[in-house]
Amino acid sequence: MAKIYHDKDADLRHLEGKTIAVIGYGNQGHAQALTFRDSKINVVVGLKPGGKSWKLAEQEGFTPLTVAEAAKKADIVHMLFPDLEQPAVYKQYIEPNLKEGKTISCSHAYNIHFKQIVPPKNVDVIMVAPKSPGSRLREIYKEGFGVPALIAVYQNPSGKAKETVLAMAKALGTTKAGVIETTFKEEAETDIIGEQIVLGGGSMELIKKGFEVLVEAGYQPELAYFEVASELKLMVDLLYEGGLTRMMKMISHTAQYGSMTVGPKVIDDHVKQNMRKVVKFVQSGEFAREWSGDPKKSMERLDKLMKELGEHQVEKVGKTIRQMAGTDKAATAY
Repeated sequence: MAKIYHDKDADLRHLEGKTIAVIGYGNQGHAQALTFRDSKINVVVGLKPGGKSWKLAEQEGFTPLTVAEAAKKADIVHMLFPDLEQPAVYKQYIEPNLKEGKTISCSHAYNIHFKQIVPPKNVDVIMVAPKSPGSRLREIYKEGFGVPALIAVYQNPSGKAKETVLAMAKALGTTKAGVIETTFKEEAETDIIGEQIVLGGGSMELIKKGFEVLVEAGYQPELAYFEVASELKLMVDLLYEGGLTRMMKMISHTAQYGSMTVGPKVIDDHVKQNMRKVVKFVQSGEFAREWSGDPKKSMERLDKLMKELGEHQVEKVGKTIRQMAGTDKAATAY
């Protein structure tokens, strides 16, 4: 069974007199920096000079520093910028400013678990990973509660790494909901595998192929989009609220019967075998080597894939439907 910690298990005094440098000011960096500050933790923000994030941080009351300056000043260097950028930035600006007694922290274990970043042995290495987008973390914190989170300790030369990460989790409000203890290996691998087989890759391909099959069968694309994409949001909301059983109980008997009898014929053992291949692909480090081996080429390939996705009929039809519903939002990176 998972070990779950709550407010009573964490003490903010373990952060007294310490400075956290939040490196990056995107979705998570922005939200976590503000939340740490609201919890009376001493926070500095480390950024590339002159960008949009720098100006936003200034507008929100921070005095941004360069990454090197922030890393030098901080006791805890909390890396919250894109995975692909982390190894080079770490090597150039963070590593030279590490010394015994400091802590490296992150909210995703990818680079450390897959050895893209190898911290020195004399620093603590920890992870606190809120299980929500940054905007949701902020919203729930302001309401006086918190989102669930994961914590892990990778290196503990100080003997106090767990106390530190629990204090950070409490400062983010997540111990109000509960934080689950895990490992860098487990978080990194389950996160990537889940994204690929269900959350991102699996759901996207299910929608695209379901849409294509309906259109090929002669149905109007607009109706196809409603059935495989728009209404999926309603189903996921029910799942989020009460699990698969609630999701099934809240739809018609016809939908229940069809879902329970036909679903396993579509997502069958062959699909499960493909998923198992993905598990091995990630666990072996092959995905990390493919994605992180040449960041420039990886981003060029990703840009090409995103362009192809935008040109798919399901996206063009979907834009019309979303405009009708008043829900269309331009895609933005964070």
